[in-house]
Amino acid sequence: MESRVNTLKSFFEKEKLDGYIIADEINILYFTNFLGGARLLVSGEGESVLYVYGVNYEDAKETARGCRVELVKMDEDADKKVAEQVKGSRFERVGFDCLDASAYLKFAEALKDVKLKDKEKLIWELRKVKDETELRHMRRAAEQTSEGMKAAFETIRPGVREYDVAAEIEYTMRGLGSWGVAFDTTVASGVRSAYPHGGCTDRKIRKGDLVVLDIGAKYQNYRSDLTRTVTVGKPSPKQAKIHELVREAQDRAFQRVRAGVEACDVDAVARGLIEKEGYGQYFVHSLGHGVGLDIHEPPTLRPGRKDMLKVGNVVTVEPGIYIVDFGGVRIEDTVLVLKGGAEKLTKCSYDLRVG
Repeated sequence: MESRVNTLKSFFEKEKLDGYIIADEINILYFTNFLGGARLLVSGEGESVLYVYGVNYEDAKETARGCRVELVKMDEDADKKVAEQVKGSRFERVGFDCLDASAYLKFAEALKDVKLKDKEKLIWELRKVKDETELRHMRRAAEQTSEGMKAAFETIRPGVREYDVAAEIEYTMRGLGSWGVAFDTTVASGVRSAYPHGGCTDRKIRKGDLVVLDIGAKYQNYRSDLTRTVTVGKPSPKQAKIHELVREAQDRAFQRVRAGVEACDVDAVARGLIEKEGYGQYFVHSLGHGVGLDIHEPPTLRPGRKDMLKVGNVVTVEPGIYIVDFGGVRIEDTVLVLKGGAEKLTKCSYDLRVG
């Protein structure tokens, strides 16, 4: 935690900052190991201060690292206490990550002689590159997720409801030590598989259905993301063709992932193949996104995005084709960017047919 804070402080001189207000609770977690803080004030000189309301105070004293924990009483306002500390420290320029409008206006009023600067990009420059501890947690989450997908394959059959499959997935991941789900589980069958974020319902899965399974475990607050598409019984020729195309697009894009490659170039590999085969209009989202403490983080693999991939980035590679009133296919893995290639953290069969 101290190393991360010190790295953030190393930007202060170049950015001409005296301090930094962190409001996003996931960013606070990243720097303190504690989830539930109200605000974190990082000073260029001296210790960082974590402001916590009474409901989380004892937990914060036990869990938080690399900072002093300050109690915010029920009749107090965390932002007011932060502003008082800023004034007492005589800061002239203070960065922040993501204040909402009301909080920004409150600080602007209380700190009229202080220049407030939106510097969220500084934190993302740190969070985009995972250290060994983060990667260890993400590997564990990926293992739990992969086992959850295997449980789905064993559960899916005609007559089973989507939410029953989701329950088996989540039960399996929890049994392996997952802290919870990384996002709401998707089990989207039949025509609902054409909805990229289909969730799950009480619909009964039928023979011949396409079923999109998008799942993720969370471990030590780090997340994983895995999608497979299956058919219940023998697939139709069209189902098999689309699945094979998406599978090839995913594999080609994965082979392109490595440090020094622009994010848009990886997207272009998959999108170009799908467009060449006449399905470009049905690939309606970006190829992938970063994963970590949040399920969607930078960098994003999409057209026009010039972010250069770096060693330690963790991203998804997830092409998809979604045809209304027919169904959809998406195949996704969570991938670690390496110097000369990439490693799939999620590992599970790509077979189309189950049952």
